[in-house]
Amino acid sequence: MIFEPKEITMKNGYTCTLRNACAEDAAILIEYLKKTTGETPFLAKEPDEVTLTLEQEVSFINRIMEDKRELMLIAVQDGRHMGNCSISAIGSSRRYAHRCSIGIALYQEYCGLGVGRAMLRAVLETAKECGYEQAELEVVSTNTKAIRLYESEGFSIYGTRPHGMKYQDGTYADEYLMKKDLRP
Repeated sequence: MIFEPKEITMKNGYTCTLRNACAEDAAILIEYLKKTTGETPFLAKEPDEVTLTLEQEVSFINRIMEDKRELMLIAVQDGRHMGNCSISAIGSSRRYAHRCSIGIALYQEYCGLGVGRAMLRAVLETAKECGYEQAELEVVSTNTKAIRLYESEGFSIYGTRPHGMKYQDGTYADEYLMKKDLRP
C-alpha cells in the first residue's frame, strides 16, 4: 500500500519522516534486522538467523507495496533509518479479514523519542482505513516499556503464551498476546 509521507517532531525537537519502505531500502532493512535482533532479546530472531538476500527483501517490499491492506512504514531522519512498523493480514480467508498483525522495532538509540508511538498511531489509523476491525501483536512479557506503549494506545492483554521464546542460553520468555479493537 502507498502511505503518504508524514513528518513528525520527536521529543528531542528534531523531525523525522514516516514513509513507505521501498525497494531502494532493501539493503538497509537487512542490516537493520541484523543489528536490532542483536540489540534486544525482545525480537523473534537471533542476528545469525537473518539470512535474507537482497533479491528476497526487494521482492518482499514490492509485494507489500502492491497489497492494498499491508504496509511497511519506516522512520528516517536525514537519510538514516530509525525503525519500522508494519501491518500484515492475519490470514487470507474472509473469516480472518477483519484482523491484522502489527510489528514494530526501532534501533535502541531512537527509543524514547516518540518515534515508535508515532509509527504505531500511523499504522493503526491506516489499519482502520483498510477496514481492519482488530489489531493484534505479540510482546515478550518482560518488555515493560513496549507493553506500556501498547496499553497507552488502547491495546489489552488477552492471553499469555508460556515459554513463547527460547534463548540460546536455554532460558525462556513468556509472550503476551495483545489486541486493540479498531471498530468505531
